[in-house]
Amino acid sequence: MKKRPLFEVRHSRIHGYGVFAARRIRKGTTVIEYLGDRVSHDEADSRYEDKDPSDNHTFLFTVDSKTVIDGGVRGNEARYINHGCDPNCASTAQNKRFYVEAIRTIQAGEELAYDYQIERDPEDPPNVDEIFACRCGAAKCRGSMLVARKRARKTIGGKTAKGGGKKAGRKAGKRVGKKAGKTAGKTVRKAAKKAPPAARERPRAGAGRRGR
Repeated sequence: MKKRPLFEVRHSRIHGYGVFAARRIRKGTTVIEYLGDRVSHDEADSRYEDKDPSDNHTFLFTVDSKTVIDGGVRGNEARYINHGCDPNCASTAQNKRFYVEAIRTIQAGEELAYDYQIERDPEDPPNVDEIFACRCGAAKCRGSMLVARKRARKTIGGKTAKGGGKKAGRKAGKRVGKKAGKTAGKTVRKAAKKAPPAARERPRAGAGRRGR
């Protein structure tokens, strides 16, 4: 008897299309590999240079300093897995190939998600967190798909103390975000989610996802 598939792609309350467990997925299960056209960072940039700065869609996933996976070109269902601040999956790397793995047991009907950890960049606009706003709905949602800003450190009487505002930056996996990727592919700013499996072009994910 043919086994029921692990997941299915359908509309998501988080954003556009999402990937949902079609049956129980045990912790530690490798759900899917993140596939797509492997190109240089320069090529990835040129493909989306005309992209609206306020558009947060990207299927780019950063592999390393030389390579980005463009899930919008020859990609698979992995490009539809949404970001989550309290995820049930994580991206893992093996020989420069990236996989999405369950980090806890996932019940049938649950949406799969992993933390994109899109890296921040000094050139980000002031409203970058609004552009990459997170709608995962988790109790501890940080409100953004970008990595949390680092706390500034104050020096008091010769001692260093954590304090104040958060800071920005982009990850090695999607710019791991900017040129980023999924954490370990960290993530690259997720590209347009329109029709599922027949994917449109759009960029970056990686040892983290990469944003644009």
